[in-house]
Amino acid sequence: MIYIFHLLDKPDAADLRLRVRPEHKIYLAAVADRIAFAGPLLADDGQTMVGSLLAIEFESRLAADVWLASEPFNLTGLYASREVHVFTNLWPQRAGFPPAA
Repeated sequence: MIYIFHLLDKPDAADLRLRVRPEHKIYLAAVADRIAFAGPLLADDGQTMVGSLLAIEFESRLAADVWLASEPFNLTGLYASREVHVFTNLWPQRAGFPPAA
């Protein structure tokens, strides 16, 4: 199943996000073959990161929760809120996705 992680940063956490981002990217790389999509949520200016939206395949909700528990942004207290939901993709991606490598 694909799980959507909707994760919003605490206010004024931009420095923490930038400092921990390399660890976050390494952690994501470990599940890269199961990522449907992933990226930062942005403020209306299109540049300021305010959270994360991740869609990752896991065998169970427990596995998704265990993964999130050790995610570097989560461990450092970056997120003000965390929501995880099962997702079923019923629409082909056509816009906003980079070409397949």
